[in-house]
Amino acid sequence: MADDLAPVFAALADGNRRFVLETLARRETATATELAAELPVTRQAVAKHLAALGDAGLVRATREGRESRYRLTPGPLGEAMAWLATVGAAWDERLASLRSYLERERDS
Repeated sequence: MADDLAPVFAALADGNRRFVLETLARRETATATELAAELPVTRQAVAKHLAALGDAGLVRATREGRESRYRLTPGPLGEAMAWLATVGAAWDERLASLRSYLERERDS
């Protein structure tokens, strides 16, 4: 499953892309021009970030006249969160076992 999520994590690795996702989460849709107005990067850079987010399945574009409107598609984020929760739970179990072991050693 982690290999399927590689594009999602790669897309999330960039701060500007995370900002774009956060902005889209607060709105129904936005254009690249609208998003660029809120970032210290060009519209062209925002378009490239949106393409990377689209490749990862995190946004979907719909044409409206001359512009594309982008919408968040949260499915891949949910899958990434589920994977992280699984990995986190495994570490919680390991750390609890280590804590128990150390307490037994200390008490013996």
